Amino acid sequence: MKSGFSKGSVAGALTFFPPDPPLYGFQRLNKDGEILPEEAEEAEEEKTSEEDDEGDLEFDDEDEDETDENFGENGQGPDDGSLIELPQSKAKKVDKKKKDKKKKDKKKKEKKASPSQQLTERARILRQRAKVRNRRDARDAEAGVTYNFAPDPRLACPSLSARVTAEAVKVGPQKKTGTHIAALIYRYQPRNPSSSNKDHPVKTILYSHGNATDIGAMNMMQSVMCRAIGCNVVMYDYSGYGESGGIPLESNTYRDIKLMYKYVVDHVANGVEANVVVYGQSVGSGPSCYIASKEPDIGGLILHSPFTSGMRVLTPSRALACLDIFPNIDRIKKVQCPVMVIHGEQDEEVSVDHGLALHQAVPEELQRDPWWVRGRGHNDITDGPQKMTEYIRRLRTFLDSLDETTQKTDG
Repeated sequence: MKSGFSKGSVAGALTFFPPDPPLYGFQRLNKDGEILPEEAEEAEEEKTSEEDDEGDLEFDDEDEDETDENFGENGQGPDDGSLIELPQSKAKKVDKKKKDKKKKDKKKKEKKASPSQQLTERARILRQRAKVRNRRDARDAEAGVTYNFAPDPRLACPSLSARVTAEAVKVGPQKKTGTHIAALIYRYQPRNPSSSNKDHPVKTILYSHGNATDIGAMNMMQSVMCRAIGCNVVMYDYSGYGESGGIPLESNTYRDIKLMYKYVVDHVANGVEANVVVYGQSVGSGPSCYIASKEPDIGGLILHSPFTSGMRVLTPSRALACLDIFPNIDRIKKVQCPVMVIHGEQDEEVSVDHGLALHQAVPEELQRDPWWVRGRGHNDITDGPQKMTEYIRRLRTFLDSLDETTQKTDG
C-alpha cells in the first residue's frame, strides 16, 4: 500500500477540510430529463479498496504543470473465497453483521492509530473515493447526464427570477487527473440586453471559496451577489469537495481553477477574458493568485481574508519554507490586473497583516481601494444588513473601475 505520506498529502490533510457529508447534492438526469437512481458510493469504495494499489492515485507535492497523478482503471476480479448461497433475508442479516463489524474494527483502529497512520489511512480513503467518482463521472459524461442542484434542506434556498438563472454543471475531465469539477453558475440577465454594450458588459465572478465549506453552503451568498451586483457568479468545489472528483491537494486546486477559468471564458463570459473577475476567499486566495499570475488578460482580482502563504499563517520564520504552500506574496507581484483586498481587522485566524502585505505588494497602478473591516474577523465580514450593503457597494465600485480601466486602455 502506498503511504501517501509526502509534502502534498501532509499539506492536504492539514489544509483542506471539506464538509462531510456535503451540504448539497447533484440530482442526475438522463437525456430524457428523467431522474436517475443514486449510486451507492460507499459500496463502490469497498470494492475499490479490495483492488491492487498499483493503480492508486498518487499524492504529489509538485507544481501543477509538472505533476501527473495516475488515474488508472482497475478491473474488478472475482472473490477469493467460495460463495455460499443463503436465503435473501438471512443473507441481508449476515451482510449487515459484517458491515457492523467492519465499522467497529475501523473505529478501534482509528483510536489506536498514530498521527502518521491516520494520515496514511486518510490518503488511502481519498484515493478510493476519487477513483470511484472519476469512473462515475466518466460514465455520466459519456451518457449525456445533466444535473439539478439540490441544497441541504436545512439551508435557506434563494428563489430565482426571470433575470437570474442557476445551472449545475460538472466541468471536465482534467487532462492529467480525469477529474470532473462540480460547479454552480448563476447568470444575470440585464433589463435591457441591448444596453449591455462593450462599455458596460456583464462581468463574471469566478469565486474560489474558503476551506470548510462548499457550494451548497455558499449558495445564498452566490445568489445575493448575482442579484445585487448585476453580474454572473460561478462557484465551484475543489477536487475532493462536494460532488467534485479527485483529491484535495494544493496542486489539484491549481488544476481546478485552470479548468474552471477556461470553461468560464468560453461558456459564460462570451470568450472575453477581461470580463472575468477572479475572487478568492481565505484558502481560495491560493488558486486565485495562481491563475491571476498566469493569465495576463484577466479583468480583476479580489482577495477576501487572504494569506501571504500557508506557512506564514503559522509562523513568520522561513525555516520551514520548503513545506510552504500557496505562495501568494510572490505571485501577487506578477499579476497584471487591478486588485482589491478585503480583510477583517480582528481576524484571529489570518491576521490582517497578511492582507496589508498583499495590498502593498501589488504594483501601485493596479491597487484599488482596499476594505479593512472594523470589528470583523475571518468569517463574519458580510454578517448583518449594514455590512452586507457596504460589501455590495464596494464590489460594485471595484467592478465599475474595471470598465474605466478598459476604456482608458482602448483609448
